[in-house]
Amino acid sequence: MPANKKYFSSPLQRFAKISAGMIGGYLLTVSFFLMISIWLDRQGVFFTLVFAGFLVWVGLLILAFLAKNGWKTWLVYLGLSGLFSLIFYFGSSI
Repeated sequence: MPANKKYFSSPLQRFAKISAGMIGGYLLTVSFFLMISIWLDRQGVFFTLVFAGFLVWVGLLILAFLAKNGWKTWLVYLGLSGLFSLIFYFGSSI
């Protein structure tokens, strides 16, 4: 029995979800761990990024596919990445 066509997303939405999950999820993961490195031991945080960062990235990749709109996912991922990067930039200069 084939899948119901109303549950398929357009090719453009599929591209937005895949790219948001892979690229946006990676950017969000790295910027989050950079922000955390301000307050915690930097070497320990980067060591944790190597192992736990993959799990966080995969979780964000799955979340991108659960969303209905891939472009909103891009917006959220880039917005949070920008926020975390600004916190790292201004927090590390203190």
